[in-house]
Amino acid sequence: MRYCINCCIHLLPNDLHRQCFRCRGPDHNNQKCPACRGENKIPLYTDSKQMKWLAVLEVRTDHCESWNGLFCLRKGKLCSLMFGLIIMTLVMVSYMLTGAKHGLLLIPSPFHYGAFASNPSLMDNESLSDMKDHYQPSKMNISYVKDYPSIKLIIDTITSKIEFITRQRPDLEELRKQEPHMFSVIPNKFLPNSKNPCWYEEYRGNTTTDPYATNSYALYSKRFRIIFDYLRKVFWNHLYHYKDKHYRLRCLPHFYIIGQPKCGTTDLYDRLRLHPDVRFSAIKEPHWWTRKRFGIIRLRDGFHDRYPVEDYLDLFDLAAHQIQSVLQSDAGKERGKRNNIIIGEASASTMWDNNAWIFFYDNSTEGEPPFLIQDFIHAFQPNAKLIIMLRDPVERLYSDYLYFASANKSAEDFHEKVAESLQLFEGCVLDYSLRACVYNNTLNNAMPVRLQVGLYVVYLLDWLTVFNKDQILVLRLEDHASNMRYTMHMVFQFLDLGPLSEKQEALITKSPASNTRRPEDRSLGPMLPTTKAILRDFYRPFNTKLAQVLFDDAFLWKRT
Repeated sequence: MRYCINCCIHLLPNDLHRQCFRCRGPDHNNQKCPACRGENKIPLYTDSKQMKWLAVLEVRTDHCESWNGLFCLRKGKLCSLMFGLIIMTLVMVSYMLTGAKHGLLLIPSPFHYGAFASNPSLMDNESLSDMKDHYQPSKMNISYVKDYPSIKLIIDTITSKIEFITRQRPDLEELRKQEPHMFSVIPNKFLPNSKNPCWYEEYRGNTTTDPYATNSYALYSKRFRIIFDYLRKVFWNHLYHYKDKHYRLRCLPHFYIIGQPKCGTTDLYDRLRLHPDVRFSAIKEPHWWTRKRFGIIRLRDGFHDRYPVEDYLDLFDLAAHQIQSVLQSDAGKERGKRNNIIIGEASASTMWDNNAWIFFYDNSTEGEPPFLIQDFIHAFQPNAKLIIMLRDPVERLYSDYLYFASANKSAEDFHEKVAESLQLFEGCVLDYSLRACVYNNTLNNAMPVRLQVGLYVVYLLDWLTVFNKDQILVLRLEDHASNMRYTMHMVFQFLDLGPLSEKQEALITKSPASNTRRPEDRSLGPMLPTTKAILRDFYRPFNTKLAQVLFDDAFLWKRT
């Protein structure tokens, strides 16, 4: 059947073609149809089904009608124009939905960059003129002067929720139930003639047995295989043979460098390992207490097989071999000289990273972890010594961002990530305790930058619930950088290390700094003054509490 376009467009549902005069028969004439009179309409061929608005229609010209070619051409151009406008509209909608995230729109986002003129005392001892010397805002940043007040409200909310509540220390039996294998391997008493927590363990293998065949550190990392190849070669020579049985010496560290990341722990580690009486684990950062024992290599990669405690103890075999030689030595002088060897371990995650607890410990109280890393370390080593290196948390966060961000790094991008992280942290503290938020795995993975790592006092107070204050040495990177000899002497004294010759001391204190900022990161320049002011406000109450706990105002990190 044939119907005219004009009639079909105006038809209503369930009233198909009733308004068209004589459109149902083959004798339809445009001149007689009131709706079509005086117009040359293109007949539209359809089936008996109701038309849909977005249906694809096949339009054919009626051979009995004559058309003006130019008029048809104009109609085609009009349709093309309408179709193009629809496509352009869809593109613009998509652009508007995604462009704001990248700062492409003319409409400003909720957070802006640049200096703000409403509060001239935002920086410690720094005026707006000083800020201009540090940072000249580009045209893009001129519209961001109102950023600070909106984020300050978020910081005020967070500050109002801060409570430093002492955590309840778990019982030893509760710890045993959580890690029965660990408690079956590590004894509760150690050899009396060693500074380190060492003990003898029977070895049931033979000369053809590979003692490191199942070690996860050797299996999952190619760069550690050279170390384990050497250990295999010398392993049998360092066994203790007694009554047809073989024993190997096992040791845990005497001290731990537990944090924080991007605070100079690598430099401290590199200098300490130059001391003739200090030995470290075979690899610098085993991350066993915080990650590997849970099967975490990288959280984004999910879980792997858990690294047993035996794999961790293998990392101290090189040091154990030297201690074993001392214990078996018949020369009293050499024993007195070399028995001073102490073992250290330096994983910068030990102080703060308890993200895995939620996957393994289900008896949580209001979102707080029932067990922390320090609970287990103290259960085995109540006399362990702990070294912490800290840094202005504002600068630490920017250094952390530059080191771990993979692409599109800039001061502006850092500012945006800080603002987003503060929003997420605020959302958490509105519903949960400060401790629950600091150890919240979901929140920590969601925040674009690791704000929580700079909340030093929260972690320190939790370590002080199990360790005495005189077992923890807290240093500042700023002091270490300005007077390295003094800080290293503090460390030597804390670890009861003997005196050094001038040559040995010069080697340790005058070596170039380790793990400094990469040239490509230095070229990005400092963070925006606005970002720095925001972060100073955020960290201020935590720094104040830290200075009170340590009785040292240097940990306020005030600018002089």
